[in-house]
Amino acid sequence: MDKFIYLDNAATTRTSPTVVEAMLPYFGEYYGNASGIYSIGVKSKEAISESREIIASTLGARPEEIYFTGGGSESDNWALKATAEAFCTGVRQNDQAKNHIITTRIEHHAILHTCEYLQKQGIEVTYLNVDENGLVRPEELERAIRPGTFLISVMFANNEVGTIQPIREIGEIARKHDILFHTDAVQAYGHLPIDVEELHIDLLSASAHKLNGPKGVGFLYIRRNLRISSFIHGGAQERKRRAGTENVPGIVGFGKAAKDAFGTMEKRSAYETKLRDYLIDRILREIPFTRLNGHRTKRLPNNANFSFQFIEGESLLIMLDMEGICASSGSACTTGSLDPSHVLLALGLPDDIAHGSLRLTLSAETTREEVDITVEKIKRIVERLRSMSQQYEDFCRRM
Repeated sequence: MDKFIYLDNAATTRTSPTVVEAMLPYFGEYYGNASGIYSIGVKSKEAISESREIIASTLGARPEEIYFTGGGSESDNWALKATAEAFCTGVRQNDQAKNHIITTRIEHHAILHTCEYLQKQGIEVTYLNVDENGLVRPEELERAIRPGTFLISVMFANNEVGTIQPIREIGEIARKHDILFHTDAVQAYGHLPIDVEELHIDLLSASAHKLNGPKGVGFLYIRRNLRISSFIHGGAQERKRRAGTENVPGIVGFGKAAKDAFGTMEKRSAYETKLRDYLIDRILREIPFTRLNGHRTKRLPNNANFSFQFIEGESLLIMLDMEGICASSGSACTTGSLDPSHVLLALGLPDDIAHGSLRLTLSAETTREEVDITVEKIKRIVERLRSMSQQYEDFCRRM
């Protein structure tokens, strides 16, 4: 192993030293429960409030609209289950009960599995198709709306292929039809500018560990005056909507990570986009029978997802790991699954090509030298794997 290269930042990021430094006092010196009236408890409560204000400011939201959770998956579950409970029992402003959700086939499993759960409770769900680049067609979304539709949930940017959805158009459609709009922004928050008012977003999920913050902490933005139920019952924390002693160090770390991410976003995004495009150009130019997955330009600044024909992605990942390169074939939440990516299948890829996928996600710390090393390693590994492929041999013979 010549060099350790980390290119799986969509799965998680390194907690930055400045974030760790900000968190440390709340493990030791200021360890008090934020519900306590003594000084170290008050200090913890003040720290939570400060982080809430920081995060709200990054979204154009109010602090009281930010609710801290245990991560993006919890936030997604809360958004869908609580709105379903509110609307399906007809308690929202004495409306008649509604029972229909619109989402997409390429959502994170935190959304898809929650929808499957809700379907068992009698909720009807429409799963929208996407085009070959992973984009939702707003006109198809609007056609899917029916009188019983109470929620549209479309991710801001896809975690596997990086495609950024037309969030503004979707938000406008939802607002026009008086339907709530939730977006899973776990991959987008801290990497793309987001204004919940301008985009007509009612609920938004995010997670700290995708932007150099700690694992195990996220938030759900809930538009003010939106009447949805509590997710965890018990204490009065998070304004009685999410009980449980607050993860003060994690929340402090999230606030610091958000402040740093949004403070450097423009410069960081420009750097990552340039490096991403360099990586994409080299891979597509130098490795034949390779496909870029996702939209060429409407994609996250740091995301590059490829399918290499005639190979198995799992073998490629193992051999890259042996070379000291960390990558993935898709969502970290499906690692170990033998099934091809549901996202790539939704884009229209056949099983054999979807199985040969590789996701490389960069960071501001990634260097051009690391990209060059990675490309050269991939070229050699793909060539080696294809040399052992009967399918590739048969293909070459027919050419």
